[in-house]
Amino acid sequence: MKIENIKTFGELKRAGYQPKSIKEELRRNLLQKILKKEPSFVGIHGYELTVIPELERAILSKHNINLLGLRGQAKTRLARQMVGLLDEYIPIVEGSEVNDDPFAPISRYAKNLMEEKGDDTPIDWLHRNSRFSEKLATPDVTVADIIGDVDPIKAANLKLNYADDRVIHFGMIPRSNRCIFVINELPDLQPRIQVALFNILQEGDVQIRGFALRLPLDIQFVFTANPEDYTNRGSIVTPLKDRIGSQILTHYPDDITTARAITEQETAEAMEEKSNIYVPDLARDILEQISFEARENDFIDAKSGVSARMSITAFENLISTAERRGLQNGDEKTTVRLGDFVGVVPAITGKVELVYEGEQEGVSQVAQQLIVDAVNTIFLQKFPKIEKLSKQDDQDPYAEIVAWFFEENDFELLDAYSDSEYKNELDRIIPLQQLIDKYQPETTKEDSYFLKEVILWALAENKKLSRMSLGNGLHFRDLYGSFISGL
Repeated sequence: MKIENIKTFGELKRAGYQPKSIKEELRRNLLQKILKKEPSFVGIHGYELTVIPELERAILSKHNINLLGLRGQAKTRLARQMVGLLDEYIPIVEGSEVNDDPFAPISRYAKNLMEEKGDDTPIDWLHRNSRFSEKLATPDVTVADIIGDVDPIKAANLKLNYADDRVIHFGMIPRSNRCIFVINELPDLQPRIQVALFNILQEGDVQIRGFALRLPLDIQFVFTANPEDYTNRGSIVTPLKDRIGSQILTHYPDDITTARAITEQETAEAMEEKSNIYVPDLARDILEQISFEARENDFIDAKSGVSARMSITAFENLISTAERRGLQNGDEKTTVRLGDFVGVVPAITGKVELVYEGEQEGVSQVAQQLIVDAVNTIFLQKFPKIEKLSKQDDQDPYAEIVAWFFEENDFELLDAYSDSEYKNELDRIIPLQQLIDKYQPETTKEDSYFLKEVILWALAENKKLSRMSLGNGLHFRDLYGSFISGL
């Protein structure tokens, strides 16, 4: 007989069920996962040696937890995954508003019912997926929302006066008894509301409109906070911080490999829908590098952070740009081009906070420069540095490419080009392929065209070529040729 098929308190006792607190429940199940060498948190990349071990130690210590970090650092996802460490089902007194444990009821309703029916008290089962509550802290949150208040309608229906505790309507926290309760952006909660949490965290006392109720709530609290909030919008009051057992600092990915793993995980569904679009490996690296450039850029407010969501939405925009172009050109299949990165600008502009100098520069201009900087950074990992001035005896690996443009003095990569036209146009620049064969010989034929574009962009960024946007594509030419023709 499955334990969740038990319907009465008497049957539950005879089955030998042993109740435990939620913190003990989390601790025991985590210990089992560690002993079996199973991952406690799945799909969280880059935290294997930092955040996850600290979070596991906090759970083993039965602490309430504060996850402190900038936006887009998987704080809420970590909290939600803690549900996987709960037992699959727990028994509650049927009809209880506060998930009463039949072995230790706390509400007046459950106590009265158990006193009346004893072992025949009906039991319901709560699945772990229903044991997670979440509240976004906003300035308009009240004590009534999270703790409770007197309900005049209940008083009228039951014909009770306000001195009777049965007229109380419980808020979110009492209703989350024996659950994980998350308060996101804790500093945004008004100080007087934070004060109301003191006793709940420490002693379990709840006071509502003069009712001093002894409700020993059994809750695993998880708070999330952004360090920026401490100075810009609010702060966590000191006595509340003192009652939170562990504060864990989250962070952004340390390397492109980790960042790519996150983006690929979150965009897997989008890629399945657009399987006719080939994304070169280098394009994925450049896309992630944009976020790394943004976090170091002087025009962007570092305190605000650059969310991992920027890379995810940018990638979705990138493949959609290639998809749209392919449809317009009548190509059944297409490959992402470097020119398609113009489509990721809207994904960047909405995800970064600019400082004053950045506002003067313009958010779109900053976004475009981030793309160019990312291209240049990835280029330097593949090829020798482009020297602006070189001695006559020095071997310049890019001299033949520049010479080709001096002779031809006209080269365009238009969006209207089909894939075959795009490849034929790049194949015209024979020195490009020679450079790739020398420094990146392992590059596949499919990826080589994207790499050729990267070389052209890098030469333009380092003043060896001129690059001009045509609105419907890009025009490259010899730098001095364009200068002379301008004269």
